[in-house]
Amino acid sequence: MSDNQFDRPIRVLVAKVGLDGHDRGARIIATTLRDAGMEVIYTGLRQTPEMVVNTALQEDVDAIGISILSGAHMTVFPKVMKLIKEKGMDDVLLTGGGIIPADDMAELKKIGVGELFPPGTSTADIVTYITNWVHTNRNF
Repeated sequence: MSDNQFDRPIRVLVAKVGLDGHDRGARIIATTLRDAGMEVIYTGLRQTPEMVVNTALQEDVDAIGISILSGAHMTVFPKVMKLIKEKGMDDVLLTGGGIIPADDMAELKKIGVGELFPPGTSTADIVTYITNWVHTNRNF
């Protein structure tokens, strides 16, 4: 499924931020990315934006994927993006998915958030997107 030609696996942090307790989608994505040859760090439920970014920095990830179904996406993604910039992690992809209206997706892209995937998106499309983004934007 993946065409990674780096000397090491692509590293992705999958996170659930806030009080959203539904993580089935996040676990499916984490498994899909792992099966595609990526190293996946799954943070589990009820993470803060600070916890997510600090873990991403410690784990030297190429991408952060946030699964959000709570409706807090217009708070969570900008906060995570701000922390990424503060930590100088400008070459780390912030992506994610969940219940996010198209207008909100457009606003989040304006602040630097990558593609956001609604329920029903092909997992192969997510793998391809992350792989292509990392190949284009990360230096190994």
